[in-house]
Amino acid sequence: MSENSLKNIFGANVFNDAVMREHLPKQTYNALRKTIDEGLPLDPKVADVVANAMKDWAIEKGATHFTHWFQPLTGITAEKHESFISPTPDGKVITEFSGKELIKGEPDASSFPSGGLRATFEARGYTAWDCTSPAFVKDNVLYIPTAFCSYTGEALDLKTPLLRSMEALSKEALRVLKLFGNNTSKRVITTVGPEQEYFLIDKKLYEKRKDLILTGRTLFGAKPPKGQEMEDHYFGTIRERVFEFMKELDEELWKLGISAKTEHNEVAPAQHELAPIFNTTNIATDHNQLTMDIMKKVALRNDLVCLLHEKPFAGVNGSGKHNNWSMSTDDGLNLLDPGKTPHENAQFLVFLCAVIKAIDEYADLLRVSAATPGNDHRLGANEAPPAIISIFLGDQLTDILEQIGETGGATNSKQGGELKIGVTTLPTLHKDSTDRNRTSPFAFTGNKFEFRMVGSSSSVATANYILNTIVADVLSEIADRLEKADNFDEEVQKILKEIVVNHKRVIFNGNGYSEEWVKEAEKRGLPNIASTVDAIPALLKDKNVKVMEKHGVLSKVELEARYEIMLENYSKTINIEALTMIDMAKKQILPAVLKFIKNVADSINAVKETGLDASVDAQADLLKEVSSLTAEFKRRIDNLESAVNNASNIEGDSFAVAKYYRDEVFAKMGELREIGDKLETLVDADIWPLPTYADMLFYV
Repeated sequence: MSENSLKNIFGANVFNDAVMREHLPKQTYNALRKTIDEGLPLDPKVADVVANAMKDWAIEKGATHFTHWFQPLTGITAEKHESFISPTPDGKVITEFSGKELIKGEPDASSFPSGGLRATFEARGYTAWDCTSPAFVKDNVLYIPTAFCSYTGEALDLKTPLLRSMEALSKEALRVLKLFGNNTSKRVITTVGPEQEYFLIDKKLYEKRKDLILTGRTLFGAKPPKGQEMEDHYFGTIRERVFEFMKELDEELWKLGISAKTEHNEVAPAQHELAPIFNTTNIATDHNQLTMDIMKKVALRNDLVCLLHEKPFAGVNGSGKHNNWSMSTDDGLNLLDPGKTPHENAQFLVFLCAVIKAIDEYADLLRVSAATPGNDHRLGANEAPPAIISIFLGDQLTDILEQIGETGGATNSKQGGELKIGVTTLPTLHKDSTDRNRTSPFAFTGNKFEFRMVGSSSSVATANYILNTIVADVLSEIADRLEKADNFDEEVQKILKEIVVNHKRVIFNGNGYSEEWVKEAEKRGLPNIASTVDAIPALLKDKNVKVMEKHGVLSKVELEARYEIMLENYSKTINIEALTMIDMAKKQILPAVLKFIKNVADSINAVKETGLDASVDAQADLLKEVSSLTAEFKRRIDNLESAVNNASNIEGDSFAVAKYYRDEVFAKMGELREIGDKLETLVDADIWPLPTYADMLFYV
């Protein structure tokens, strides 16, 4: 693709700023920009002009329909298509699209998860145009990003609290900036670059695995002879099939203005990663949802299947989504950029310490944002951050904070210097002031924080609206104190020292995978919330409800709804997995194993008839081992089936049900899998009914 072709394709299907300038009258364009940039209310007359221009542009792009595209609490996106056509009295049609249709839609709110906010007989809900995220054309449909709320005004989606949190953080950050003498910045914008990990497997093999089809992960599967231990896949040569997929994926994403930048093989076989350039948090969230959707579609067109589950294969690395988060002003100042002399940069240190305090005080709330049944398989394994939330700052910043903690101020900062490799033809490299730490769940990486706990299939909205809100709260406290201070500089130093002394426990630069850290974290009083079921109750803790309500991000009622939805989702997920496992065990694995037993028994009898008994002992031992395992396998199927059936008898609330599924059903799933995976290693490959890990991970 030539440079001109690349320039022409990027954003070609997006109603972006350049398109708006071209298609809108100047007065309308300026009014819309004020709404986008300054949050001013949108005049309905402006909406009518925008709608008509948007329709004409979309039809030029081949669109016949429009949809209000939103993000309900299912974790995926939703859409209802409406055509542009309107009939005329003479039996023909015209195309119409009004400002009213652009601004508001009415989906059925009772058919989406609401946690009790909507009953079946209370169906009305509304979608509202989010003009801060540009509309786009995809598959001959004009997609209009929208927020989704109930008839009574509660947020039923992920976008609404995200937008609220962005406004809250901007408000409090601007208060602090003005105290530092910044009177030019009008907004503070949180930016995100979510790195997306995923697996690609052959479509024909996928279609033979009921567990992958129904649950997204393998419920049975023995460890392959070769996994990731040779470390030869990471950054390795990209297979031709995968390269063709990546090439097509890039083009589809670029058309939608999604700046797919980096792509490579990840650690596990068949695992890969895509990383975009940073964007505002709202747009980045929309783009990531689109990215996941397009990944799946492009994979199918290449006879592949894209797996976004956090742990599709046991025994090799799972997939996460690294949420690179920062704060910038509308005039281009990155508030988390330390500069060349961070020890002298008081403004940077205030924003840095605000983040540190927020993470320490609300670690349990942030942990909820990464809590899913799939992510429970990943967090805490030697491939992902532990379930303990800590912050990596590196040597330079840690040293500065230690100086502040001891004396109230810092006088110097460590510098990286030069790195000489020892080969005269190679250039001298500038060494960063600190190393990287991939075991840290919340790591500072130069001018941003990388939150590494989010699961690969999750929306990044929840992590970001929680992160925005808790940082906004600490900035609010800091602004309150500085606004009342008699001596600004002295109060800044006092605040910094207090935060360092009171919250340094959350800073850890060592190996987050080690058992020593688990013990050390316990001594420090840091929470270690191992499972989703244990994480979810944090939504209803008084301090967490208070911070969400204070900044208008989520009300107690909205938090209670999310609490119920998350617990219900956990129970439903484990139930589906257990039922799928039982079905596979009974209808696929048991018949195959019994066939194998019969073949071995027939072989033994055939050998005996010849009078040659040399191989009978070995076959008899095999028959005995497989028969014994089969009997145990059947017993464990019955145990799992009984546990699933008993779930309907659990008395108590949704938490009690979810806890039962974790402690009883999920535990028995593991017991059944243990025997199933042993049988896989013993049964003939041509009899075993499922594609193996080796088949799927090392496809050609």
